[in-house]
Amino acid sequence: MTYQALFLDIDGTILTYDHSYTELTKKAIQEAQSKGIEVFIATGRPLHELDELRAELGIRSAIGYNGAYAVYKNNVILDEPMDHDLVQHTLNLAKEYNNELVLYTDQKNLFTSLTHPEVENFIAHFQLKENELYPENLALPIYSMTVMNLSKEHVPFYKQLPNLYVSTVNVEGISKAYDLIQKNINKGTAVGKVLAVLGIPKEQAIAFGDGMNDKEMLQTVGESFVMANGDPNLFPYAKHRTTTVDNSGIYYGLKKLGIIK
Repeated sequence: MTYQALFLDIDGTILTYDHSYTELTKKAIQEAQSKGIEVFIATGRPLHELDELRAELGIRSAIGYNGAYAVYKNNVILDEPMDHDLVQHTLNLAKEYNNELVLYTDQKNLFTSLTHPEVENFIAHFQLKENELYPENLALPIYSMTVMNLSKEHVPFYKQLPNLYVSTVNVEGISKAYDLIQKNINKGTAVGKVLAVLGIPKEQAIAFGDGMNDKEMLQTVGESFVMANGDPNLFPYAKHRTTTVDNSGIYYGLKKLGIIK
């Protein structure tokens, strides 16, 4: 089989808990690129925070904000911000239940607080740099949000918001945090649109992930891998299981497909 596209989640898939990646992971990405495979980062993170990582790995294409925005060779090919009313409803709910939010534009991470302990931990863990307080009545497009300091009993209230999907942030060291994603937009819909734009059949696409926000992506491609450190609820949605991120799961997955000898 000839493969043309490879979609890689970041946290728990490329990056280990200490924000590093193994030499074999980098080697796997480089070997895939040498075979003519276009490598995409596919992440819930904002793309403006990933310039350094993408430069280190030589990755020019990416899907960010859990599928709301995508670039191919640094050119924008997908741009779908959240509905303004949905953003306002979410802000109101967070205020009611004393939760904190980060709202992502294409340039900034806008927090409802910069001093709450959960926010400080979130910023430190993900090494976020472009951080500002959210200004009231902002008119800029918001591509996704993350709610922090959210107790489990209050999660259903967010699930009741129209057109909003709630996904646990599956990262060691982060608790009580949930990604808020547009229901009709996810990594899978973005991958599907990217493949359509590039004229690549799904059978020639590969994806790796570890969290439930990777579920649709893994179902959209021909060859899908879940990391051994992934959410056990994700295992049924992948065609293959590979080793942990610490044990270079991307490398051994691509080796299984014969892309790496």
